Amino acid sequence: MADIAQLKKTATQIRRDILRQVHSCASGHPGGSLGCADFFTALYFDVMDHNPAFNMKGTNEDVFFLSNGHISPVFYSTLARSGYFPVAELATFRKLNSRLQGHPATHEGLPGIRVASGSLGQGISVAIGVALAKKMNGDPKTVFVLTGDGELQEGQIWEAAMFAPHNKVDNLIVTVDYNGRQIDGDTKDVLSLGDLEGKWKTFGWEVLHIEDGNDMEEIVNVLHKAKSMTGNGKPIAILMKTEMGYPIDFMVGTHKWHGAAPNDEQLARALAQLEETLEDY
Repeated sequence: MADIAQLKKTATQIRRDILRQVHSCASGHPGGSLGCADFFTALYFDVMDHNPAFNMKGTNEDVFFLSNGHISPVFYSTLARSGYFPVAELATFRKLNSRLQGHPATHEGLPGIRVASGSLGQGISVAIGVALAKKMNGDPKTVFVLTGDGELQEGQIWEAAMFAPHNKVDNLIVTVDYNGRQIDGDTKDVLSLGDLEGKWKTFGWEVLHIEDGNDMEEIVNVLHKAKSMTGNGKPIAILMKTEMGYPIDFMVGTHKWHGAAPNDEQLARALAQLEETLEDY
């Protein structure tokens, strides 16, 4: 059984890493990264069967694809804290010649990154390809992918959503970060997403919910449930409600921290709300 208290501590440290990465280069996307820290922690430190030694093909292990690549700070911190590369390398985020580019890329060979994800809408399609390859090769492991809710405004998402059930891609779990905000405002104002549960179900997916995507125990339980449901003929979609900027008091409740970096004073204020649980790089 997962040590929820330890997972919470790890998520807190990942949030500290996120803030410091974005502050150090005065650029990046802290809002969604902070909101998804609990999900990444649960996935990499409890749910997925993965190997930090890293092989690009991901044979005989669970693999993860980040479709909404702009939340790279949370992905990089999670990979580093999981042992994929030294934690000290987080200090190079978005710096010249760094392997930690603003959006994940494969060119520099950063362990843990299997596909570039700067352009939105492509991650589920990539994940379907890998999931099909696993089925063809008799590999029993699971493919996970995270997408943003604003990203669901991309047409390619729904092409993939039709393809996966039709082809019984039942080793695939798609999680939607359903925070209701995107770079220009609330999703309901920019382009309403409508009945997401109904849409996924109509396309032929099993649909689960994480009502509080910042509740570690709920995330762990639902992800394990989803994994137990694989192999039954249908792909699985999880609608996960998170709070952008969580839990920093001046970052929640707004879309303004989607792509803005904290200044020195704001960084200090934010870090004061997060206990240092491991050690900062």
